[in-house]
Amino acid sequence: MKKVFSLLTVIGLVFSLAACQQKEVEVIKEVPLESIKTEVVETEVMVPRTVFDREGNVVTIPTNIERIISTAPSNSEILLGLGLGDKIVGVDKYTSEHPDLDPNVTRFNFRQPDIEVLIALNPDIIIASGHNKIGDEDPYKLVKEVGITVVYLPSSSSIDGIFRDIQFIAEITNTVVEGNQMINEIQNVVNEVSAIAATITEKKSIYLEISPAPWIYTTGANTFQDSIINLIGATNVFADQESWVSASEEVIIAKNPDFILTTVSGDTMVDEILAREGWDVMDAISNGQVYQVDGNAMSRPSQNVVTAIKELAELIYPDLYDFE
Repeated sequence: MKKVFSLLTVIGLVFSLAACQQKEVEVIKEVPLESIKTEVVETEVMVPRTVFDREGNVVTIPTNIERIISTAPSNSEILLGLGLGDKIVGVDKYTSEHPDLDPNVTRFNFRQPDIEVLIALNPDIIIASGHNKIGDEDPYKLVKEVGITVVYLPSSSSIDGIFRDIQFIAEITNTVVEGNQMINEIQNVVNEVSAIAATITEKKSIYLEISPAPWIYTTGANTFQDSIINLIGATNVFADQESWVSASEEVIIAKNPDFILTTVSGDTMVDEILAREGWDVMDAISNGQVYQVDGNAMSRPSQNVVTAIKELAELIYPDLYDFE
């Protein structure tokens, strides 16, 4: 039970940090937009459309979407990037403040939203995340039963998945032009970085910590964080394991990474890692290569992944990457 609790705590931390799969060959390929089009079952203009959401559920999209609720920071960031801030009437409590978001917008619990409040907001659509669920329980079941459309986006495990999320949200909100532009801007950075990464022969190894002691967690393969590490030409020391990884200190020390990065907020996190008993034998510690990175950009699968890509690239290979 303690292990389950700690995992749920970490998943929550992924969104609350700093406030909240492709392998490398697949990540750096250009993703044709036509390959990530939403599968539309009915496409008549100006009538409700029946589509498959990103989780594979069949849902009916309203003709006009003027009132949107976003249940995860990543979805909120995509909506804001598409210029839809004026249509957002509710967000989860981890969504960051934004100039285009009403500062008085209704906020609600990430996993246990007040259903009456959501219904009272009279949304045309709720854009939900797989992270909102606990097991197979659907927290928006009652909302669906009163006729409100709910679409789900599972947590993207690659940069390609982020492209697909953006494309899906853009299509259902009739902002395809803006969505394509957003994807192209990310792809340009991916192409630039991958071209440089291809020249790297001695790859640096990275341990990325997303939850500190006593419940230490990191990310393994099939996460978009792993995709970023691969993209810049480095290696993830926990790439031999899948998804969220509960890591023991002994295993971390044995992996002896070149760099230790943390997404955990707090002014003392780097000092805390440097002071851990027995960790001084690692190259990252002895060489002073321990850094705190942007927790939001590194934890939220949205267009702001570009910030994480650039930050890691310049941090790990300062002689190769310069985005100024």
